[in-house]
Amino acid sequence: MAKSNSNKISTSAAGQKPVGDTEAFAPAAECLRTLAHPVRLRIVQLLLHGRYSVGELADDCGIPDNVASEHLRLMQRCGFFTSEREGRKVFYQIAEPHLASLMACIENRFIEPYPSDD
Repeated sequence: MAKSNSNKISTSAAGQKPVGDTEAFAPAAECLRTLAHPVRLRIVQLLLHGRYSVGELADDCGIPDNVASEHLRLMQRCGFFTSEREGRKVFYQIAEPHLASLMACIENRFIEPYPSDD
């Protein structure tokens, strides 16, 4: 019986391995680290359903406005959101469309479905 080489990279049915290398994944890893916080995930979830001000997001998350602003600043640096000032308020909305599928995956795995009306 031939010995299996466990170090060999498996290939797709077409015989090609995926593009990229570890260096190419560095920006993705940085942005995923930024998302890896419960408050930030909740902010993404909220913004996928509408436009919110810093104060509204802070209230929902139970954190001070300045803490919410810092979370938003970090995520905006990854290109996840856009912001728009209206008077004294700053409103945020999703700029990265792929966040919807990422959040759907997270919600399906970790968040219980809405309770039924039974």
